[in-house]
Amino acid sequence: MEFSELYSKARSVLNPRKLSESAEAGGVGAAILAADGKVYTGVCIDTASSMGFCAEHAAAAAMITAGQNLVLKMVAVNWDGEILPPCGRCREFISQLHPDNLDAQVMVDGDTVVTLRELLPYLWHGGF
Repeated sequence: MEFSELYSKARSVLNPRKLSESAEAGGVGAAILAADGKVYTGVCIDTASSMGFCAEHAAAAAMITAGQNLVLKMVAVNWDGEILPPCGRCREFISQLHPDNLDAQVMVDGDTVVTLRELLPYLWHGGF
């Protein structure tokens, strides 16, 4: 699967909305291509007390729920369609789900794809 299709899938789940006085969701969408060939998507949930999570976490949770944990490619986009590199928490989270996830391709902007390993050059866990 090309990144253009993965990008489209991430963008398709965007739906920025207010959930309550203290929570919003859907301003960032993410798509993960797993080793089973399926794409798992998710959106961010932001809360006033910082208990929310990123779109990459939501997509990874959907992937884990389906019994998968090996990521081949991933991308996240905001409501303007801008590609967002994963935050440090998401980088670390994905890296711990499968040792080969360090080789996952991550689109960090429209012209740049890097591996998760390149985004985590000094691993505390030694790459498992």
